[in-house]
Amino acid sequence: FASQVRARFGTCDLLVNNAGQGRISSFADTSDDDWRAEYELKLFSQILPLRAFLPMLREAEGAVVAVNSLLAYQPEPHMVCTSSARAGVQNLLKSLSVELAPQVRVNSVLMGLIGSGQWTRRFAEREDQSVSRSEWYGALARKKGIPLGRLGEAEEAAHAIAFLGSRAASYITGSQLEVSGGLSRHI
Repeated sequence: FASQVRARFGTCDLLVNNAGQGRISSFADTSDDDWRAEYELKLFSQILPLRAFLPMLREAEGAVVAVNSLLAYQPEPHMVCTSSARAGVQNLLKSLSVELAPQVRVNSVLMGLIGSGQWTRRFAEREDQSVSRSEWYGALARKKGIPLGRLGEAEEAAHAIAFLGSRAASYITGSQLEVSGGLSRHI
């Protein structure tokens, strides 16, 4: 893919890495294979694309924006494996932001609950089929304690990614921008 990008565009200014999945499990019910799969998915979704695109990103003095989750800093007990892997990704990104500077900036967007395909599937599988999407999302936002009272929209996340990848963020590296509706409980 990287060679096709070079052939068509000549360069790459921005690499956006995203590997999503939320493994619902506690420590007691997460198998060794599940731990390996989760860490491989989360870490290598950063490592492999970056290896492929790094020469072009250096030439362009470009940026990497990793889409991660608020779980990296705010783990949930029912998502111990995913939370742990996402924290590892944040550590990797912070290290890369130093190692790749000043040619390549590395930042991340920490997502809260965004109305994505994952939530669409969960909505379709809801227990009470008479509840509308807006009612179900609103109840979920209240249950999770989201101060803005709703799930985020994909476009809102895209705006944050576009900002961090743009020249408007040319003095920002090693940072994380939360797109969570205020869900964060850490400083």
